[in-house]
Amino acid sequence: MTKLSVNINKIALIRNSRKGNNPSLEFFSKKIIEAGAHGITVHPRPDLRHIRPDDLSDISLITKELDVEFNIEGNPYEERLGDYPGFLNLIDAVKPSQCTLVPDDSNQLTSDHGWNIHSEHNKLKDVLTYLKQNNIRSSVFIDPDISQLDAAKDIGVDRIEIYTGPFAEAFEKNDENTLTTYREAIEYANEINLEVNAGHDLNLKNLATLLSYGDIKEVSIGHALISESLIYGIENTIQKYTKIIQ
Repeated sequence: MTKLSVNINKIALIRNSRKGNNPSLEFFSKKIIEAGAHGITVHPRPDLRHIRPDDLSDISLITKELDVEFNIEGNPYEERLGDYPGFLNLIDAVKPSQCTLVPDDSNQLTSDHGWNIHSEHNKLKDVLTYLKQNNIRSSVFIDPDISQLDAAKDIGVDRIEIYTGPFAEAFEKNDENTLTTYREAIEYANEINLEVNAGHDLNLKNLATLLSYGDIKEVSIGHALISESLIYGIENTIQKYTKIIQ
């Protein structure tokens, strides 16, 4: 069964719009897990606009207590900046279940492309070695490109996360060519025994179609899920997702 990891960045964004701790990330992390989610995802950024470094230890503790995975996303090359200690320093301090490497610019609004593993081969391999030494599952954010899948397999990444922004757009537009690209990429990853995660712009409408393309170990969903929770409530929304997954 595909696992659902809920990205709680948007909850943190709301909290940060005022002083205090409302909504509480700890409360909602527990609520999300108790409703049936299999993990929590965060993407800390140097501008601290949502998840902050001091949030991570509490979330890590909750995920361990409730026996689910903790996935931290980010650019491994982000260095120390003010109260942001640098991405790999965060990983070293928290030791999450999974670390998803994303090629974001520090000022980027949201993730919008995958790595070119061919050009980043040696640098990424060093990061992967560090993660393996610390028993942290590695995942690398890539586009649905066969050559990138081969490159990911070559450098020994544990999983790839396919960037599904264009998939979501193609689903809305009935763009069969783009949808076929995603199906073929997932099928190829399955063929070469490269484990697949997926994330970005997935929602209650398009998730079942993506899952029909092959074996996907985990989907990471945040923006749409939190938005849908305004309509259905957080518990009902999680249950709607787990029903699709099952």
